[in-house]
Amino acid sequence: MAILTDDAKKRAELSEFLNQQNLCESLTLREVNLLLDFTELVEFKKGQIIADIGEVGEALYFVVKGEAALVYDNQGQAVELARVREGELMGEMSFFDREPRSIRLVAMRPETRMLRMSRIMYQRLRIEHPFIAVNILEHAVVSLDRLFRRVSQDVATYSHYVYGGKK
Repeated sequence: MAILTDDAKKRAELSEFLNQQNLCESLTLREVNLLLDFTELVEFKKGQIIADIGEVGEALYFVVKGEAALVYDNQGQAVELARVREGELMGEMSFFDREPRSIRLVAMRPETRMLRMSRIMYQRLRIEHPFIAVNILEHAVVSLDRLFRRVSQDVATYSHYVYGGKK
């Protein structure tokens, strides 16, 4: 019987977690483990800024534990647009379009853990394992679609409330 080190246990837990997520639904266990080689596990405290307004996204984040808020600055007042929960991707818009962020990403739970994939590692992944990179890209499209639908619904609800169904 092999005794696992703490690092090996954490990696096995991450692999098992990822294997159950939509991001990895079409990947083999071997490919999930390869994906882990291109990421780093990072942890944030509640209220800690993960990425700030004006920065160009140099990394993608996949929430492993906890949650984060997407926060917009409205003339000095923080307005929460959405929450990103376990199993969801964030930071993909600025990462792929290389435009400065228009929102702040903030950890909302103690010990919020994420897998971080830097641009350099994504570029390596694209070359060395294009099938895995395509899965990430497809997951990013779905993630952005869900966010757009959530925000659109909120805007429609707010518009209905403000205008009473009339424009």
